[in-house]
Amino acid sequence: MANCFRPHFLASFAVMALFSSSAMAAPSPQGQDQNKAPHPLAWAYAVQEAGPPPPPPTDDADVKQIPDSTQSFTMKQIRDTGNPVDWFPGDHPQMPTIVAHRRSPNANPWIGSCGLCHYPNGKGRPENAGVAGLPEGYILEQLSDFKNGARKTADPGKRNTATMAGNAAGITDEEAKAAAQYFASMKMTPWIKVVEVETVPKTKNVGGFFVPIEGSETEPLGQRILEMPVNPEATEKYRNPRSGWIAYAPMGSVKKGEDLVVRGGAGKTVACAACHGEGLKGNGNFPPLAGRSPSYLARQLYDIQQYTRNGPGTQLMRPVVEKLTPDDILAITAYLASLEP
Repeated sequence: MANCFRPHFLASFAVMALFSSSAMAAPSPQGQDQNKAPHPLAWAYAVQEAGPPPPPPTDDADVKQIPDSTQSFTMKQIRDTGNPVDWFPGDHPQMPTIVAHRRSPNANPWIGSCGLCHYPNGKGRPENAGVAGLPEGYILEQLSDFKNGARKTADPGKRNTATMAGNAAGITDEEAKAAAQYFASMKMTPWIKVVEVETVPKTKNVGGFFVPIEGSETEPLGQRILEMPVNPEATEKYRNPRSGWIAYAPMGSVKKGEDLVVRGGAGKTVACAACHGEGLKGNGNFPPLAGRSPSYLARQLYDIQQYTRNGPGTQLMRPVVEKLTPDDILAITAYLASLEP
C-alpha cells in the first residue's frame, strides 16, 4: 500500500521476485563491499530520511468524492488505516475480512489490512507491491518467506519490509489463503507508463514514493527511474486506486533492458521468458513481471544479489542476477515496466 501508513500495512504482499517459501541459510556473497553507500539504489528503495514530524492533518467534516465513483467519504474515513476506503467496489470481488479491515487492536497479534497498502484492486504502489494477478501459490510462498525470515531488505531503512514480516508471521493460514485467492483472481491491467526523458520535475519523498514539488523547477534525471503518481493529489490525499503512475527513465534504457531481458545481454544474464513465460506474463508459479513497478522489481533483483532474499527459488535466481550492475537493473526494470501486463 499514501505513504502506506506505517504500522498498518500488509505491505509487500511480496510479489514479483520469484523466490520461495522456506528459509535457507545463505553465505555472504564473495567480495561484497562492506563500505557501500547507506542507501544503494536510492531511487528504488526511496527511504525517507528522518525529519521533524509533519503537523497533524485537519479532518474537515465535508464529504469527499472522486471522478467516476458513486462512493462518498470524509477525510477522517479516508485516513482510517484500519478500514481502507473502497472507492470502486465494483472493480473487484468481495474482499475477505483481512483485506478489507485491520485485525482489531485488541486481538493478539495485531495485523494490518492488505487493502490499505495494496489497494482493494491489488494494484499497489511503488513503496510496496502490485499483487493483482499473481499466482495464489506464489503469494503463499512469499508470505511463508516473510514469516520464516527468508525475505528481508538490502536497505534496512525500508521499514515496511519488517512490517510485512510481522504481518506474515501473525496471519492465520485461513487469512493467508483467502487473501492469496482474492488477489490471484484479479487481472493486472495497465498501471504504469514508462517515459524516457533527460529532465524531470524536482520532487520530495512522501514516505516511500516521490511527488513533484510545487512550482515548475526541473533537474536532470541522471541514472535513476523516477516513479511518481500521474495525479499526486488523487493518490496521496484521496487514495484513488484508479489513478496510475508514470515512470521516468533515462534515454535508451528501455532498449538496453530489452537486450538483457530478451537475449540475456551477450551472456551477462539469461532470457527472463525461460521461466516467466511468453511476454513475461507469468508461467505456473513463476510470477508475471510485465507492467509491474520498476522500483519494486529493482529492489527484488538487488535483494537477491545481496543475499537478503533467500529460499530455494531464490537460489535459482542468484546466477541470473550476480553479474548485473545497478545500471543493468535500471534498464531491465524499465523495460519490464513498459510491457503490457
